[in-house]
Formats: sequence, C-alpha cells, structure tokens
Amino acid sequence: MTVYICAYLFIPAIMPNPARTQTDRREAIRQILRNHPAATQASIVSTLRGAGFDATQSSVSRDLRELGAVKAPDGYVLPADGGPETDELSLVADLLQQLKPAGPNLLVIRTAIGSAQRVALALDRSGWPEIVGTVGGDDTVFVATADLVSQRRVAARIERAIRIA
Repeated sequence: MTVYICAYLFIPAIMPNPARTQTDRREAIRQILRNHPAATQASIVSTLRGAGFDATQSSVSRDLRELGAVKAPDGYVLPADGGPETDELSLVADLLQQLKPAGPNLLVIRTAIGSAQRVALALDRSGWPEIVGTVGGDDTVFVATADLVSQRRVAARIERAIRIA
C-alpha cells in the first residue's frame, strides 16, 4: 500500500474590492451621461474600458438601472433634478400617443411602436402611490390602479406631463 501525503500551502490572494470598483464605475457612468446621452450600452462599456474599468454589458445594464437612467430617444440619460414626475415621465412623454380608461382600475396607454416598455418603466420608477403596477407590450401599456379615484389622478398626472414636454 502506497500513501501519498500532500501539503497545501495557503497563499492569500489580494482580491479587488468589488464595492469600490462598482461605486467608481457608477460614478464614471454618471460623468459620461452628464456630458451627453449614450446611444447604446456597448458605447458605455467601450468608454469605461478606455478609462481602465473592467466593464461588461451586463454590469453596465445593472449600473444604469441602479442609477435610474432611462433610454430616451437620444440614448441613455440620467433623470433630471425636477422630482420623480419630471424625471421619469418627461423623458418618455413624446412617446405617448393616447390615454384611455378601461374600467375603474385600468388605464390603457398607446405609445410609439416599440416604446411601451420604456413608458411602463418610467411609470414604475415615478413612485406614484396610485399606481399598483404596469405591463408594457410593444405599443401598449396597461396601468393598474387601486380604484377609480387613483385612476383619475394618474391620468391627470400623465396628461400634465405630456403638456409640459
């Protein structure tokens, strides 16, 4: 019988601080978007890599979501400083085409083709307490509200945001 004895030597590896890397990367993305909208996530990845960051499309996607950035017609942008209603909905107001109630708890919003998910996300991020939830398809958004009063408030806010834009 042969016995093999192996000795393992533990060498601690110096790992990068992922929280710091993520924080720095997000600040770099803020700077990029403050200068101009970014047409694609790939362009942000390329800019970050050029600045020495280890970035992937999936990490940039998560960062954009955490920063509250939305894809506007010109590209990814950060919300403005005018409050949630101005921030989120004003960025997509030009995509809204028609707003109709459907019963006491549902609004149906028609949008430009391919824009419904962006509009639904903007409404979700608005933080309006009257909105229970949204579903965005290709050119239609369903907005669920708790009751008729909430539905009317949301409709008025959306119409006001459309007029401002």
